Order: sequence, then C-alpha cells, then structure tokens
Amino acid sequence: MLPVVIVTLVGVFQLSYRDAGGWNPPNSWQIFVYASACLALLLRYRHPVAVAGVTVVLSATVPVIHPHTVIVDAPSILALYTVARHTDRRTAWTLGAAAAVLLTAGSAWWLPGHLANIRIVLPANYIGIAVAVGDSVRANRALLHQAREKAREAERTRDEEARRRVRDERIRIARDLHDVVAHHITLVNAQAGVAHHLLDRQPDQARQALAGIKETSRAALDELRATVGLLRQDDDPPQSWQPTPGFAQAGALVDSFVSAGFDVGLTSSGAARPLAGSSDLAAYRILQEALTNAGKHGTQRRAHVDLAYTGNHLELTVTNPARPGHGGPGTGHGLIGMRERAVSAGGSCTAQLRSDGRYEVRAVLPLRTSDAPAG
Repeated sequence: MLPVVIVTLVGVFQLSYRDAGGWNPPNSWQIFVYASACLALLLRYRHPVAVAGVTVVLSATVPVIHPHTVIVDAPSILALYTVARHTDRRTAWTLGAAAAVLLTAGSAWWLPGHLANIRIVLPANYIGIAVAVGDSVRANRALLHQAREKAREAERTRDEEARRRVRDERIRIARDLHDVVAHHITLVNAQAGVAHHLLDRQPDQARQALAGIKETSRAALDELRATVGLLRQDDDPPQSWQPTPGFAQAGALVDSFVSAGFDVGLTSSGAARPLAGSSDLAAYRILQEALTNAGKHGTQRRAHVDLAYTGNHLELTVTNPARPGHGGPGTGHGLIGMRERAVSAGGSCTAQLRSDGRYEVRAVLPLRTSDAPAG
C-alpha cells in the first residue's frame, strides 16, 4: 500500500504538465482524487471489483480536472491486479478491458491534437500487464491448491485402504483361529471322553484314543503355527510360512472325525473338479466347522456329508441329527464365519433345522473353469 501512495505522489508532483510558464503543479481536486483512490485500496480484498471500478473512474476524471502528463496509474493497476488474483478470469479481463478504454479516453481528453501520441495507450499497456500477472498468480495458486488437495486425498485414501486391509486380515485370521481351535478341541474332547470310558474295561482302545488325542493336538499346533506365522515379518525364515489346507484334504478331515468316534457318511455325485481360488480353503473350513458343530450340538455322534458337482458349482451339504432348542454353548461365530467364507469365495452358505429333525449346512461354491488359473 505504501509504495502505491509514494508512486502516486511522485507522479502527481514531479510529472505534472509543464507548459510554457514552467511547472504546472496539481490542484487540490487532483490531490483529493488520487488520495481517495489510494484510500479505496484499503478495501480491495473485501470488495475487489467495486474498489477497482472506483479507482478506475477516479483516475479517468483526473484529466478533466487538470491536465497532466500520462503516468502509470498505480491505484488502478493494484486494484485490477487484485481483481485478477481473487476473482475469475472472465471478470478480470472484462473489467480490465473496460478500464483500458476508460483510461485511454481520459488520456486523450487533454491531448485532442495529439491522438497519435503513443503516450495515450500507456495506461492500457500497464492495465494488461497487471491483469495478466494477477491472473497468472491466481492460476498458479489454484494449481498448487489442487495439488495439495490431491495429495491430502491420496493420503486419506491410502490410510483408509490400509485400515480396511488390516481389518479384513484381522477378521480372516480370527476366523482361521476359530476354525482350527474349535475343530481340534472338539476332537480332543471326544477322544478324551472315549479314553475315559474305556480306560478300565478296554485299556488297549483307551490307549488308541489317547494316541488320537496326541495326533489331533499335534495337528492343531501345526495349523496354529501356520496361521500365526502369517503375522510374522517379511524377513522371517521361509519354513514358518506353511500352506493352508485345501479341499483335497477333506478325506483326511473326515477320517479324523471317524477316528474320534464319529459316524460320518460321505457320498459324492458328479465329476469331481478342482475348486476355484479361495473356494478351496472355504470348502475345507465350512466342512470342518459343520462337522465340529455336529459334534458339539448334535443329539448323536453321527453326520452325513454329501458332495454334488453340478455345472460350475460344488454343493456341499452336511447334516446331523438335532432337535429344536438343543445346542451346546457357543457364540455363533462359526456360522458367521462359514457364511463370510462362502460369500468371499463367490458362493453362499445356509444353515437351518429341517422338518425331519436334522440340522443342515449347505454351501454352494464355484468350481474352477477350464480356462481359469489356479488360485
């Protein structure tokens, strides 16, 4: 603000019109007009367009009040620069063009015989420079603001994606731990009951049950170690990353229940084909959880597994005797986990008590097509 006032005063007093009698100093009206234009600049940030209009009109009236040398009109230039910096491009250039016409007309007012004088278009040149500089600053600031917003949005999106992945991984690990622990603890409990029942009368069979407990607990530890190994760092030894089980081990899974004293029937129809992607693990875990629930909540130690390969899907059905209102202690996480696994693999899973008194878990999972890669 102060440099503008200094430039204006210098222009008014030192570059005044010089006639034959010497210097022609500015009159009081001229000083009042320039002082008003400078004071109007105090409001240029709140009302940029209005202040620019006031300064241009005041500057254009100076030649009418008193002849003067055409000088750089500092208040108008600063006001138009502010308009170009803080408003849109169309408004800035429209106002700049109007100011150039008005100030050029004012300059020509006191030079009627010198219309070809190059000094007449001097205000238009400086106005064009002021508007162009202001518009360039505004555009650069807009680009910088846009870049900062994009950086903040990318950081926010990256943080949200990281939180989502952590949440999904936590749910998946919790589901795996639930499946492993519930399955093997159920088998250990059943085998311990058999050993306790046969310990006095049939010690040989009791020892076999105890051996089964040892084998089941070892398998549980292996699976727990493999699951917990997913939480290790990248520089851990490769042997800590054990492969997760697949549906190819379904026969061994059923055998483990049979060795624990369960009566598990298995039927299959259709041409067996590999499961697609995550369906492989989902089918194994659903079968594991369904048989575990049959041992925990069923009225008898008996279950039936039916595998039906139809089209591009595997229909896995596990049924066991049950009655309404019968069930052991549980949280319901197992049923939720089965549904989540089936949905994440592109299939579905339902669980219900049928009218014939049997509890049914039915899962439909996609099979691998001929041209699809292995998961």
